[in-house]
Amino acid sequence: MESSAVMEVEEFIRKYTSEQGKEIIDKICVLAGASPSRKRLVLQCLKDKGHVVAVAGMNDPEVRDIVILDDHFENVATDLRWGRCVYTNIKKFIQFQLTINVAALVINIVAAISSSKVPLETVQLLWVNLITGPLGALALATEEPTSGSMEKQPVGQEPLITNIMWRNLLTQAFYQIAVLLTLQYKGKLIFGVTEAVNDTLIFNAFVLCQVFNEFNARKFKKKNIFEGIEKNKRFLVIAGLTIFLQVVMVEFLKQFADIERLNWEQWVACLAIAVVSWPLGWIVKGIPVPGRPIFNYLWEHL
Repeated sequence: MESSAVMEVEEFIRKYTSEQGKEIIDKICVLAGASPSRKRLVLQCLKDKGHVVAVAGMNDPEVRDIVILDDHFENVATDLRWGRCVYTNIKKFIQFQLTINVAALVINIVAAISSSKVPLETVQLLWVNLITGPLGALALATEEPTSGSMEKQPVGQEPLITNIMWRNLLTQAFYQIAVLLTLQYKGKLIFGVTEAVNDTLIFNAFVLCQVFNEFNARKFKKKNIFEGIEKNKRFLVIAGLTIFLQVVMVEFLKQFADIERLNWEQWVACLAIAVVSWPLGWIVKGIPVPGRPIFNYLWEHL
């Protein structure tokens, strides 16, 4: 080994300046004799170089991100695995919620400008946010760490919303926008229904699209959105509960949201619209995206 691969911390601090230390730190295998204050300097050099570091026997609030309270060093891997899992679940919910908001916003703006009538009323949007927001968060938060959790980028090493997430959410949002605006303008002719029933079809299809999109959100990188779902019964229960609440709303609480009851054929049509999000998600996940955040690229070229 090179003579500089093993040294004492005091020698490291005395021999190298701060900038030189950052350059040489990757070549050092062992740094001996580190007091808590000296550990902090070495730790900062490693963090400045982009390393993810776990340190035993140190509780400095200026450099810590995670503090493990017990004395078992093997829990470092467990805590990191859970930390990455929670961070990934947050990203899943952000993609899921942004899809709802983008679709609802564009649908109502386009419809209001073109026909002075919005397809999704205030109470209906409130209902969407009540059942898809909290229940969607619970469903996506129930995902537990998998064997591949430690293969992902460390927390903070990639943006909260990646290009893959933008691709997925914009695809699903624009699909919903296209279909629901088609129903807004041609739904009465296609299904031979009254305006009130057509409005209910739009509302019902929109909610069901969000339920089916939860499955896409739980695996926003993998094509197989059902992988491991048999181990997560809570996700299936929550998705089923959301559909049940929607059925109650449409069939029994029509005065609450100014909607009409639907027959079984209309329910099948709404389910068919929603289930298309699965093969659509499978197709777009095969489209490669650049690893560099798209907004950083746009900012540099504007």
